[in-house]
Amino acid sequence: MTKVSSELAARMKAMEGFNAGACFHCGTCSALCPLGYKILPRKLFRQVMLGLEDEVRTNIPAIFSCLLCRMCEVNCPQGVHIAENIRALRSLINRQEFGLQ
Repeated sequence: MTKVSSELAARMKAMEGFNAGACFHCGTCSALCPLGYKILPRKLFRQVMLGLEDEVRTNIPAIFSCLLCRMCEVNCPQGVHIAENIRALRSLINRQEFGLQ
């Protein structure tokens, strides 16, 4: 059973600069990732926006492995601030999962 958390989506939407809702899931970001991550960022952002907290948690290693090189961001046709979105997600995970400020 998949747990949906509307709180996750609301917390992320409230974070300054988080604009994952602009993503229309074209896949350009995944195709350009130098690490070859298929989950980041388009599927990850969809999981966040839908509040699929368990799925987001399973991707914590990939979220923190992202180089933030912005290769995906500079080629995004929608202008999604991918690196900032990943940073915001890392911040939330650090607070929520690890108790860090």
